[in-house]
Amino acid sequence: MKKSTTLALLSAVLAFTAFSCSSDSDKSGEETGGGTDTGKTKYIITATTGAAGIADYLLTADDVSTGTITTTGNGLEQDGTYRYYITAQNNFFSLLYGQGNPGAVTTYNLNSEGKLVKKSDFQAETVHVFAAVNTDILTIKVPRSGASIASMYKIDAVNSLITGEAQQDTKVLAGNGERAFFTWATQVGEKVYMPYMSIKGDGVDNFGTANPDSTWVAVYNYPELKLEKVIKDNRTSYLGAYFTNGLFQDENGDAYGFSGAIATSNSVMTSTKPSAVVKIKKGTTEFDQSYFFNVQEKSGGYKISSTTYISKGKFLLLMYGNVGKNSGTVKMAIADVYNQTFTWVTNAPETLTSVTSRYNITSEDGSSAIVGINTPDGNWIYSINGTTAVATKGMKVEGGQITAIQKLKY
Repeated sequence: MKKSTTLALLSAVLAFTAFSCSSDSDKSGEETGGGTDTGKTKYIITATTGAAGIADYLLTADDVSTGTITTTGNGLEQDGTYRYYITAQNNFFSLLYGQGNPGAVTTYNLNSEGKLVKKSDFQAETVHVFAAVNTDILTIKVPRSGASIASMYKIDAVNSLITGEAQQDTKVLAGNGERAFFTWATQVGEKVYMPYMSIKGDGVDNFGTANPDSTWVAVYNYPELKLEKVIKDNRTSYLGAYFTNGLFQDENGDAYGFSGAIATSNSVMTSTKPSAVVKIKKGTTEFDQSYFFNVQEKSGGYKISSTTYISKGKFLLLMYGNVGKNSGTVKMAIADVYNQTFTWVTNAPETLTSVTSRYNITSEDGSSAIVGINTPDGNWIYSINGTTAVATKGMKVEGGQITAIQKLKY
């Protein structure tokens, strides 16, 4: 799988569960970025060249609104075929997909001079859900066939140590003859909400389902990770997608769920409900029946592929390019979930090879999403304004396609 494919092909298995920490973690604060906070920040841009055995290069920049950066003779090389990323507790985690086997995880942060330095190394189990919860990173290993037990791990994001583990029988959770397959995990208040798909998991049509038109969110307490409830609805399909977050908490404490309505059976899309947004009000564990944002209708028939939260109810949506399908070159739009408005992004390149989706950041003032856009003519970092839906071209990235944008303080 190439990272230059459309977003529909970007969903891949993540490898990240820390089991052991190397002696690198014993380095001094100066070496690991643990020194005096200067109040400065630096962007981390990852780019893949497609070279065999090299997943990405880590590049750093003070400003991504202008200029050019290159992988040629520059950056920190990340080995492997695929790498995935998360920033938590001001540490940047570079996660190697182990192809079903344990894989290396390297942690970086910035020293007092703003230089990206290695803090520690880990070994990892193969998982596909990873999310920041309090000061931890929660990871989940979910079986798609065979054994039905999903394993959840809590990793201290500061000290890189496992602090707890829990299990969930996914067949028991689904309760419908299929199995639950978590699409992601999101901290909502003091709990963790885990949307899931219902899948056959039969070894033949693993991700197919006989239940395409329902929505489920499993609610777990934290840090115990005990199941408290399953929130259910039937106005759209499951939230998110394989390896794609579909549930976000806003500044008011409300949670908004995004469904592409792309469930399949034997590779044929069978969802009959629209691609839409649903809501869980703060302090409740029910879907708000008075709220339903039919994105498919307001977009002219297009379905949601993935979502990035900007702020104040504004979201950047990546939409599948073919009307009513889960295929086609990705298109960008802004959704305002408070006012239920949908606006196509303007001033962006006409043809998009790919757009970073999981690994984006928001501008300092909270007005825009900062994303990597790869095109046949070149690769740039763009700022997408959440109010105007206007894209502004920034830094050009040469010598590789952009796979992630993150930010650290030093």
